[in-house]
Amino acid sequence: MLGLTSILLAAGMAFATPASAQEPAANAAAPVANTAAPAAVATPAIADPTLDATGKPLTKAAPGIGQPTADAISLQPQVTPTGREAHWFHNVVLLPLITIISIFVLILLLWVIVRYRRAANPTPSRTAHNTPIEIVWTLVPVLILIAIAVPSIRLLAAQFKPAPKDAITLKAIGNQWFWSYEYPDNGGIQLTANMLKEQSQVGKGERFRTDADGPRLLATDTRVVLPVGVPIRLVTTAQDVIHSWAVPAFWIKLDAVPGKLNETSFIIEKPGLYFGQCSELCGARHAYMPIAVEAVSPAEFAQWVKAKGGTMPNEVAAAAAAEAAQNAAAPAAETNAAAEPAATNETAPAANAAAGNTTGN
Repeated sequence: MLGLTSILLAAGMAFATPASAQEPAANAAAPVANTAAPAAVATPAIADPTLDATGKPLTKAAPGIGQPTADAISLQPQVTPTGREAHWFHNVVLLPLITIISIFVLILLLWVIVRYRRAANPTPSRTAHNTPIEIVWTLVPVLILIAIAVPSIRLLAAQFKPAPKDAITLKAIGNQWFWSYEYPDNGGIQLTANMLKEQSQVGKGERFRTDADGPRLLATDTRVVLPVGVPIRLVTTAQDVIHSWAVPAFWIKLDAVPGKLNETSFIIEKPGLYFGQCSELCGARHAYMPIAVEAVSPAEFAQWVKAKGGTMPNEVAAAAAAEAAQNAAAPAAETNAAAEPAATNETAPAANAAAGNTTGN
């Protein structure tokens, strides 16, 4: 009877073992399915706020804003603090002064022609010196130059004032014959801008310039996007020969020299589309190096940066701070983890003893 009982117990254990062995396999397979699930979730693409659903620019060129105007003789409307100061200096100081001097010299010439012509003055004067007149014509120009120098030096200093630390850096690189751009502070975004050709100059299905893109010879296939109200640090260089990055509405004209970095700063005050050109004779296609800058709000600029795969400096700083905090918290977590096994080992003998008692029973 004892032998029969032993045989039945052995058979029961044999049938029970495969079932218990299959449970860990099933449990081990479950995490694989859970791990694969997140991979199937696609990361949503960030839309470019400067383009519509068809990929065309939303901002259209406005006549008289940021571009040349037919039959105009004045400077373009300025949209930077330095540009407004320069515009004031030109219109209020230089232009009236030049006009007064030109009219004075013209009147003086006419008076000399009439007063000292041969018929009116048959016996010329032999006076060689006139001290009061010589003092006046020496002192007055000196005073005029001093009056011009004060606002001129102030404007010159403003043009080359170093950008603050929170400025957005735009690196413009001149090439024969197009412009390429980099955003070093935004994850190294890179752009290449070429002039848009006219419809008669491209093949079927190729993009051509429209009035919405900008004037002829000024529209580009890729626009530089910059935020409004934020300091911009402009850095220029070149790959081959000397170029010059110039946007009249910003009062910016900065040479791009191979092997050298030139720098200036500015702040765009109004959203819009602004055009410029290379202003340094750089070769056969010098006239075909346009510049198109689209100024948007800081929020739109941040979205544009993310759409291009870049990052904003404050996000990088926040991520670095979070990583530093996580690294600082890691030693404390390791210390707590090292202390936990001691408590677990204390309960292990009790659990083993209970298991032994159960088996013995």
